[in-house]
Amino acid sequence: MIKIDISQIQKFIPQSAIKTLEPEVTDAIRKLENGSGAGNDFIGWMDLASKTEKGLLDAIEETARILRDNCEVVIVAGIGGSYLGSRAVIEALSNSFVQSVRDGKNPQILFAGHNISEDYLYELTEYIKDKKFGIINISKSGTTTETALAFRLLKKQCEDQRGKETARKVIVAITDARRGAARVCADKEGYRSFIIPDNVGGRFSVLTPVGLLPIAVAGYDIRQLVKGAADMEGQTTSTVRLEDNPAAMYAAARNALYRGGKKIEILVNFQPKLHYLSEWWKQLYGESEGKDGKGIFPASVDFSTDLHSMGQWIQEGERTIFETVISVDKVQHSVLVPADDENLDGLNFLAGKHVDEVNKMAELGTQLAHVDGGVPNIRITVPQLNEYWIGQLIYMFEKGCGISGYVLGVNPFNQPGVEAYKKNMFALLGKPGYEEESKKILSRIKK
Repeated sequence: MIKIDISQIQKFIPQSAIKTLEPEVTDAIRKLENGSGAGNDFIGWMDLASKTEKGLLDAIEETARILRDNCEVVIVAGIGGSYLGSRAVIEALSNSFVQSVRDGKNPQILFAGHNISEDYLYELTEYIKDKKFGIINISKSGTTTETALAFRLLKKQCEDQRGKETARKVIVAITDARRGAARVCADKEGYRSFIIPDNVGGRFSVLTPVGLLPIAVAGYDIRQLVKGAADMEGQTTSTVRLEDNPAAMYAAARNALYRGGKKIEILVNFQPKLHYLSEWWKQLYGESEGKDGKGIFPASVDFSTDLHSMGQWIQEGERTIFETVISVDKVQHSVLVPADDENLDGLNFLAGKHVDEVNKMAELGTQLAHVDGGVPNIRITVPQLNEYWIGQLIYMFEKGCGISGYVLGVNPFNQPGVEAYKKNMFALLGKPGYEEESKKILSRIKK
């Protein structure tokens, strides 16, 4: 099972801190379970895994098969929660050098609609000029600027390259059930479509078709992913003791540290495949907790790579940080360090050892050094990187986020601050309906 070790935070907080938080944590879990907390119209993710219908998984897998049979490349158009979850899972499971392609059976999965870079879009559209490609367009509204712009370009290119009839077969919409531009487009064009549940926010949507379809197209077992999440759901209810509930322990530990002055959480991995899981986690916690002048700032590093860049700051910088380390117990492959007759690099003392043993000692050595340097350390151990355990990890972080937000005293399911940049951008671009805002912002810029 996934284990959480908080022993390396004990000297930084009072011994009673976790126990003191237990009533608040229990209350937060009950609010999630009975829907009495703030944002309760967005807690559909809570029992999503355990209630996922076989028919939905069948339909997702059939659509994934059609895309695999007809595409060399599938582009996922989405931003934030509409792409980060699927990318996190795909990259965690994929060969590091042949992204999301296994045995030549599955299309390459690429991502668009998560930035507004002209160079990125030019290079993407050039790359797919001679390829059979399809699109998964993920947007509740269909009007999110980054995604809508990318989809407009890709839709036209797909129709031009493959013809309208074939394009209809290889463009899939994941959107609102009834309303929005993406729903209107899907119905008008006759695209296959899946629904984003109204009661699941984007950053919690990886176990809906938003995440499951791209993951299935990449050739991975979405049933095991869902099963892992469902099993973790059962391990994190209000009936489970705090010390046996990894989501509750995680939420309690990070809030105890926050109250003790630790304002920045650094999510650490020693497996580069987990880079995008960290990116997903940053959105999950940043968007959920960063409001009302509160919130732990979520940062991330890839070790041991970033020990040669951020390591100095973590070791000796301002002591407002703590680390949460994801440790993977068992790797997928075996590589032994060879002996060398000349031993110019001085590494013969490692000859015959598995590279992962070296990595594990780097992990332990780093933990000891950082704790000695004043950095509390939470350790989450995952047995291995496969669909089942990643499903468990995803749900643990989601549940921990909901609990943590309520303990912090915020609504973890809204994101009012996300709209601020959009209003300014639309005013600057002269979008219809923003005339007054445009006048005000242009006047401000001139001053």
